[in-house]
Amino acid sequence: MSIETEKLLATARKAARNTYSPYSKFPVGAALMTARGKVFTGCNVENASYGLTMCAERVAVLKAVSEGNQKFKALAVVGGRGKAARPCGACLQVLAEFCGPDFPVSFSSLDKPDRIERLTLGDLLPHTFKL
Repeated sequence: MSIETEKLLATARKAARNTYSPYSKFPVGAALMTARGKVFTGCNVENASYGLTMCAERVAVLKAVSEGNQKFKALAVVGGRGKAARPCGACLQVLAEFCGPDFPVSFSSLDKPDRIERLTLGDLLPHTFKL
């Protein structure tokens, strides 16, 4: 694993501390690196109306795009206990808007930081929606 991936995972772990997850009690943090090396973080922000909940990954993407960034290098996600949380389909589709199938996604759980998985966006979402 590269130092870059380790740093992204550590940053995602820190971002998970800011979660607002009173309903699921399932904190998730994300760290998204732009093509220029800037990192944007996100955490899940729940709502009593579950459909309004924002996942950590989408928060990071929306923050980055809202600040003029649309090219990304890598994503790290930290969440769950035991088994690492993987990005949901909605988050993957949002990533597919800006990233190709070879875009790397690393993830680990909150309690087992040394157990790291790494897949590509294409592995996680092989059939993206395209217009």
